[in-house]
Amino acid sequence: MFSFKKKYLFIFLLVLMVLVGLIGFTMRERSNLTIVEDFIHDSFGSVQQIINKPIEFTTDFFSNIKDIKNVYKENEQLKSRLEEIRQLEYENQELEKEMIELKEIVNKSDSDFLQSFESIHASVVSRSKDNWFKQITINKGSEDGIEPNMAVITGKGMIGKVQSTSPFTSTVLLLNGFDRYNRISVNVDVKEESEDLSGFIVGYDEEKDLLLLELNENNDKLQEGQFVFSSGLGGVFPKGLQIGEVQQVTEDRYALTKVAYVKPTANLDVIHHVIVIDRNMISDNGGDDEL
Repeated sequence: MFSFKKKYLFIFLLVLMVLVGLIGFTMRERSNLTIVEDFIHDSFGSVQQIINKPIEFTTDFFSNIKDIKNVYKENEQLKSRLEEIRQLEYENQELEKEMIELKEIVNKSDSDFLQSFESIHASVVSRSKDNWFKQITINKGSEDGIEPNMAVITGKGMIGKVQSTSPFTSTVLLLNGFDRYNRISVNVDVKEESEDLSGFIVGYDEEKDLLLLELNENNDKLQEGQFVFSSGLGGVFPKGLQIGEVQQVTEDRYALTKVAYVKPTANLDVIHHVIVIDRNMISDNGGDDEL
């Protein structure tokens, strides 16, 4: 029994010595490996490659998912930034338009014409929902001296009249809201003649998007390109407010007088700042107009 144990102990020690020897032998720096080492090395490499494949696939899969999430997040951030940039560009454009409009208002206020009247500067605060393109509300009212039927202009020309007032705001009827009950006595500037043509702005053609002008008499001197001004007749508007330019000339339905289509000088669609002209404050060379 004891010799049997000795035998197995001897075998175990012998195997251990062989393993130690092999380990020491394989750890030496050698350029050539044994056949056994080659087999073990290749087998271990193949097994390791087989094991690493699913691991690499799983790692790459989750890594790709993470990258996709990061790309999506970055795209959302870029879209948000792009929208902010577009909004800033729009705001800058609107500010540039307002600056140009304010400059025109200032230049108009400094003109000799407006020096003859007391002018009230105001800003547009809203447009009418019912008449979106025909009425605006300004931030000055009766407390500021504004009264109904006062002329309202921008730096480019007349845009309408004060329709009603409250203590701190006023409603302005734009030229494209005028009709035969709200008409303007006008003169047409005929440069080669000593006397201008006279008539009335009697309304607005919605299809042509132009003012309607009727002369007091049939006159062939009315032509395209001529400018239309308030005449000063009627005791409402000052004389000489630029209203528009003649775009087309025709005859009325009975061929009794000339009818013209007039494009407003001022932009009725984009209005931020206006001047209200106090018709009661007139200098020596002043005059009035009518609606």
